[in-house]
Amino acid sequence: MHVGQAIVAALKTHNVNRVFEVPGESFLPVLDGLYEAEIETIVCRHEGGAAYMAEAHGKLTNTPGVAMVTRGPGAANALIGIHTAWQDATPLVLFIGLIPNSDRDRESFQEFDPKAWFGTQTKQVFVLDDPSRTHEVVAQAFHLAMSGRPGPVVVGLPEDILYEPFEGTIVSPIPVSSGAVSNKDLEFVQDALHKAKQPLLYVGGPGWTPQSSNALTKFAEENKIPVLHDWRATDRVPFDSPANAGWLGYGRSDTAADVFQSADLVIAIGALFTDVPTDGYQLRQTPDSKNIFVNIDANLHGNSAPVTRHILANPEEFVGDLDNIAMREQLNSQWFEDAHHAHMKFSAPVTVEPLRNTRPGTVNMEVVFDELQKQLDDSALFTFGAGNHCIWAQRYLRTQQYPSQLSVKNGSMGYSVPSATASALEDPSRTVVTIAGDGEFLMNSQELATAVQHDAPILIVVFSNGEFSTIRDHQENHFPHRVSGTQVDNPDFAKVAEGYGAFGQALTSNDDVAAAIQQALVSVKEEKRSALINVITDQNLSLPAN
Repeated sequence: MHVGQAIVAALKTHNVNRVFEVPGESFLPVLDGLYEAEIETIVCRHEGGAAYMAEAHGKLTNTPGVAMVTRGPGAANALIGIHTAWQDATPLVLFIGLIPNSDRDRESFQEFDPKAWFGTQTKQVFVLDDPSRTHEVVAQAFHLAMSGRPGPVVVGLPEDILYEPFEGTIVSPIPVSSGAVSNKDLEFVQDALHKAKQPLLYVGGPGWTPQSSNALTKFAEENKIPVLHDWRATDRVPFDSPANAGWLGYGRSDTAADVFQSADLVIAIGALFTDVPTDGYQLRQTPDSKNIFVNIDANLHGNSAPVTRHILANPEEFVGDLDNIAMREQLNSQWFEDAHHAHMKFSAPVTVEPLRNTRPGTVNMEVVFDELQKQLDDSALFTFGAGNHCIWAQRYLRTQQYPSQLSVKNGSMGYSVPSATASALEDPSRTVVTIAGDGEFLMNSQELATAVQHDAPILIVVFSNGEFSTIRDHQENHFPHRVSGTQVDNPDFAKVAEGYGAFGQALTSNDDVAAAIQQALVSVKEEKRSALINVITDQNLSLPAN
């Protein structure tokens, strides 16, 4: 067994069922190891797409997504997925082929220093210089990716080492601690809840499961405690649960911010008071605010608010103990009901009559989201990346089970198609819908070819208005009527989709929306064929009406 085969054997030991890669000559022995392995190899079209897919896999499964890329340019392209995993605390292991050790420090072809490149955006960078430590390094990488605050880990693979025989020891996976909730912690939480008149649960972050999501929903509903979500993480409590009070961050309602500010106790489970949900460190910053943080990160990276108590546990561990907290005797039903009512009003099905006026040949986005709500079932899974189109997806797409929303907190464009592809591969039973703007779609549209090749049917809804809308909005705020550097000319995305082997249709009229979505869903659900709807929209109506 050579080291390349030993790496694949170690991945199998860690129950890896799928890797996302762009091939390179620097790690040919690993590809050889995958030849007969019971691990699905997803051949991606760009290293950024491969890293995004691995990141999405990590979000979906709470286990490290695995990507493999080559040295130099391949590693540089994959950095975007690493940055995303770092800011979203997503477990990911990236294997990078490196130059042979004999060529190191000689400015050889595609040489770079992986520790210098990735050191600030990963939990650790390993370089496998000793063949006998192959299994040990893989085990350490997976353990680090999942332990404490999850995140990305890089493993550099010198080309010459991969051809060496492996004569080392097989190392089993290293168990990961999920933290613990002490009796004193539970007593403190119970006492704080009993004293609070307007308690609030604030949820998000990694470490959730369908079971913990259901348990949290049950606890919140029975105790009449509203639940606010972190931004890009609104699937911990079902969209229409009476406990759901909406979300914080970009696109939030004013009522959500008011609820956050006026709560006399906030229990943050997995989520932190970072810059976006606090409106740039403005909300809930007073020294006397009472905030209990349930978070496996001992350092509470990114938190900006006072900490009343820190419980070192992940969400699943803490929520599993909620049954041990006695019910509050006096439940504030009005506080609970008002918060949910405001959320439902803000996110109500879009009123399609009367419609906002648009220029001829364009479609109202209200109509599209209204039809998506009508035609999708409660098991739909949504992905999106960054841009004004995400505000619509966050506000109107009903996330009814966990997990059902994958997005990015670092404002990274190009996530939509790769994340949808990884989702469809992981759970073929669900309808996967990705929402993209034209700017975002063009950044990784080639991964539609990956979805088609690997039988991962997805529905792509592209809103095309010929500009980078978010930047145009900022531009108009700072330099009114001086549009510069934000306008783009697009190809016919429907024809592009057909060229990849998917169903494609362009929409230029509200009258055609319902039929187009219906036909696209038939393609995805019945024909198992990816579909793309290119919605031509008006630049002046890129955000929802308030």
